[in-house]
Amino acid sequence: MEEHVHEHAHCGEHDHHHEHNHHDDHEEHHAHGHHHHHHHDHSHVITSLNRAFIIGITLNIVYVLAEAIAGLGFHSLGLLSDAGHNLSDVVSLVLALIAFKLSGSLATRKYTYGYKKSTILISLLNALILGVAVILIIVESVRKIINPEPLQGEVVSIVAAIGVVINGVTAYLFMKDQKRDLNVKGAYMHMLADTLVSIGVVVSGILIYFTGWYVVDPIIGLVVAVVIIFASWELLRDSLRLALDGVPAHVDYDKVVSVMEKAEGVRGVHHLHIWAISTTENALTAHVLVEELDEMEHIKEHLKEELKEVGVSHATLEFETPQSKCNGKCHE
Repeated sequence: MEEHVHEHAHCGEHDHHHEHNHHDDHEEHHAHGHHHHHHHDHSHVITSLNRAFIIGITLNIVYVLAEAIAGLGFHSLGLLSDAGHNLSDVVSLVLALIAFKLSGSLATRKYTYGYKKSTILISLLNALILGVAVILIIVESVRKIINPEPLQGEVVSIVAAIGVVINGVTAYLFMKDQKRDLNVKGAYMHMLADTLVSIGVVVSGILIYFTGWYVVDPIIGLVVAVVIIFASWELLRDSLRLALDGVPAHVDYDKVVSVMEKAEGVRGVHHLHIWAISTTENALTAHVLVEELDEMEHIKEHLKEELKEVGVSHATLEFETPQSKCNGKCHE
């Protein structure tokens, strides 16, 4: 953010001072109006997501406890390690819920965006946790291929089948929202990965029960690991991109430029920056070249409406004329 302050200073603070103050007042008013509308629109989404998190966390905690008790009762290391793995799911769900709650926090003097970006950090963390889980599955599978271990096919299958239902139901709760919110996608991917692992365990349990080939278990483990890698790659890529202030995947940079340049009265756009404030909100700053500053208010209103259509909810625009000192000479 310091970069933008530097830009304004560099471009002749005195020339723009009055205009900039006016612009700020207006933006604050505009943002307030937008916030109210936004809040009204999305309150039902927030309620349903909240419910999804609570149900998901509760179901998974109950399942972890049941697995741990069964594991101790049957002296099954497999069940105990699966309980440990499912505990990491509970952690990822709790983290996503915390980020979801924090993203609604208000701005403070220290955190002028509130804690919105926590959703991006948690998405990245969840992608990394998934990566570690996959590595553990691969290591364990390779070890079991070298030294196959006997398994109680029926018990393992029954417990894993319950896991398919619980993880599947939890994944389904997030299915709708995961497309538009990367933070929710993080929780969803964990649940989906676990559903796949559980399906793999059920299949291998049945095959072992009928054939006695213990090597089936680690082979299916490897197949599942590969599927998870492909499925979660997008989560890692997108969360890294947002963490590095890259242009969000669903925002088309060229389209944003063309929408702005086609607007009536706009002669050109430069120093365009687009980044994510959270996993659901995007911001933009740009210098807009206009013929006359008289039309500035009208052009600004029009541009902000157009930008909302292409996925940018917070736009800060600096206007300049061909005569102004800043034209093309500012440092990005």
